[in-house]
Amino acid sequence: MTVIKTEYPAATPKVAFFPLRGRRALIRRCARELDERNGEAAVTYWRTTCRGLGAKLLEQGCPEPEMRRQILDFQDMVQQELQWLHCDDRRQGRADS
Repeated sequence: MTVIKTEYPAATPKVAFFPLRGRRALIRRCARELDERNGEAAVTYWRTTCRGLGAKLLEQGCPEPEMRRQILDFQDMVQQELQWLHCDDRRQGRADS
């Protein structure tokens, strides 16, 4: 009996993680939560949120550099949402809101 062994290059599987920047409901909720907090309460909320999201990504097998990129992108999107919230306030004449 002849056994033929074929070797294929080992393909490293790539997992695509759904980008945090695409999670609109989460981005909006975080922006509203941050907008309602001030000072240390806002800092604590933000750190806890970002660290929790990062930990979840790592737990799912996301490589650390990718996790960091996703967190930075997410932070940018929340900042844009905050700006949008306040732009809407200014348009409606609620600059103090």
